[in-house]
Amino acid sequence: MKRILIFTGKGGVGKTSVAAAHALKSAQQGQKTLIVSTDMAHNLGDLFNHPIGKEAVTVADNLDALEIDPNYVMETDFKNLMQAFNNMIGSINPDGAEMDEFTMMPGMDELFALLKIQELYNDSDYQRIIVDCAPTGETLSLLKFPELMCWYMDKFFPVGKVAVRILSPVSKSLFKIQLPDRHAMSDIETLYVKLIELQELLKNKDVSSVRLVTIPEKMVVAETKRNYMYMKLYNYNVDGIFINRILPREIENPFFAKWITIQKKYIAEIEACFDQIPKYYIPWYDTDLLGLDAINRICTEVFTDSCDLFAIKADIAGEKYEQTATGYELKLFLPNITKDAVAVNLAGSDVIVKIGNYKRNIPLPNSLRGMTVSSAKFDQSTLVIAFE
Repeated sequence: MKRILIFTGKGGVGKTSVAAAHALKSAQQGQKTLIVSTDMAHNLGDLFNHPIGKEAVTVADNLDALEIDPNYVMETDFKNLMQAFNNMIGSINPDGAEMDEFTMMPGMDELFALLKIQELYNDSDYQRIIVDCAPTGETLSLLKFPELMCWYMDKFFPVGKVAVRILSPVSKSLFKIQLPDRHAMSDIETLYVKLIELQELLKNKDVSSVRLVTIPEKMVVAETKRNYMYMKLYNYNVDGIFINRILPREIENPFFAKWITIQKKYIAEIEACFDQIPKYYIPWYDTDLLGLDAINRICTEVFTDSCDLFAIKADIAGEKYEQTATGYELKLFLPNITKDAVAVNLAGSDVIVKIGNYKRNIPLPNSLRGMTVSSAKFDQSTLVIAFE
């Protein structure tokens, strides 16, 4: 079965190196593999010591690499869809400027990067796609955007095509917005279907996994815990924690002895917080990890043949609905937070869960619409929302 592995973590923890080691190990196993960078500050080319750009190039046997340029993807692969969006916001571009002069809506670059990954999964013969993401905050924006965009479109379509045709001249004259005509609406409907399929692909626990890269330091571990919680909020399958840059215990130096003690403390914290997730321990190497030979050190020393690196681990806690004697319960696994940090509201047919600066609108299944939230409580790191 094809696999998609998505790597994220705080900037500077070695995400690209760990992702590259996965890609090389996969290629060594005889699987045709693609490593993709969605970070606008691409460094795959530096790591592999090989020119890499917006078209896939071969960097080793069975291994290709690609640095996604969202503007290039938009113009070459999804130009019709982008034109539909361009039409929809109409006279924001009154002078008829070319599309490449149009400033894309916030999040559009993330959307088209993910659509490209979806296209590669569906239409290429790559067995494994390794995604090297930007630092944590940008990755969260990347992964939550399809659901958010789909939610807005879902609210938009019930207006109906007749209403759109009626509103179009009014909106154009009063609000300077050109709603899509029937032809453009067909393009947007196509995008809507693609977004539904994209969500299903990224949240299919038999296909897609998110893997967190961290180092044993206080601020990084704290961000990793938050990252994990937010990934679970959006129901992504996190199936690996990679603890990078671990100092060797045998160093006899007072300076490093203190750092080794600090690292032991935070490794223990990681092990306690992520007890149900497989953990991998990567040493701090004595040279830069540049080039295939250097990357291969991780493959041979950490990702050994006994390491079940690409196995499907789909039984890790996530989001689920359960029927009760009086109604239904929605259960969300939200680790590393307290109940005071979560706000739950019901707005129309959506449950709104807010944690800090992040909010998720969860459309309810048809069977729950019309019900009310009777309670919301925490039970062993799980938010349980009851409907009656």
